[in-house]
Order: sequence, then C-alpha cells, then structure tokens
Amino acid sequence: MTASPLIHRTLLAALLLASAAAMAQTANVELKGANEVPANTSTASGTGSISVDADKVVSGGVTTTGIEGRVAHIHTGAAGANGPVIVPLAKNGDNGWSVPPGTKFTDEQYAAYQAGTLYVNVHSAAHPGGEIRGQLQPK
Repeated sequence: MTASPLIHRTLLAALLLASAAAMAQTANVELKGANEVPANTSTASGTGSISVDADKVVSGGVTTTGIEGRVAHIHTGAAGANGPVIVPLAKNGDNGWSVPPGTKFTDEQYAAYQAGTLYVNVHSAAHPGGEIRGQLQPK
C-alpha cells in the first residue's frame, strides 16, 4: 500500500518543524546579587530563559522578585567580568522584562551566547550598575 501525497507532505512538515525547533538554543537563567561584579547582598532574585534560533533571532525574558528594576539588559561578558549592553530588555509588567520582538544577534554576539559569555543584568536605583545578574549558559 502506498502512502498518499498528503501524508508525505504532513510528515515532511512535521520533520521540518522538529528540525527547526532542535536548532534553537535556550539558556535558563537565575539572577542574584552574588553574581554581580562586584557582588552584593541583595535579596532580590530573578529567573527566566533566553532562546536563540538558528537564524540568530532572540526571544524570551526574565521575571524578578524583590526589586524595583529600572532597566534590564543582555550584556557581553564572562562570569566575573562586566561588559557592554548588547540588547536592552523591554519592561512588560511590574516584574517582567522581555527581549523586544525582532531582536537578532550578530555573528559575534551569537558566538558569545554559545560560549556562555553573555549575561542578563537588572539595574535598580539602589544598584545602578546592576543589582541582580545571571550568566546565559545555553543547552
């Protein structure tokens, strides 16, 4: 018995979707004051995830507690080192920050993401240089 062309197209579509999903990398992140440079004793925290598709489109965000964040960013920098802002995050509620739609990494930024040398930082009035931070370690 031969499969119909519709079944072939459906299977092909499913394989393409699975393949594209497999190519995306996601980094879960835990933000805390102890990760800052220099470290601080803030009791604030945050969690979230940042995903990057094969075409380098970035998505995701973080949710914080115990902090009145003023701004949040993705920065370039290895653990223990500070670096420049590469993606400003958009505030999406009292405690949420998200990657703006359409954000795309450059080749260099994507390589840094894959190497684990990007981090998320949330800045506050009490800690304008950053109150809580988490390194992005994609899986």
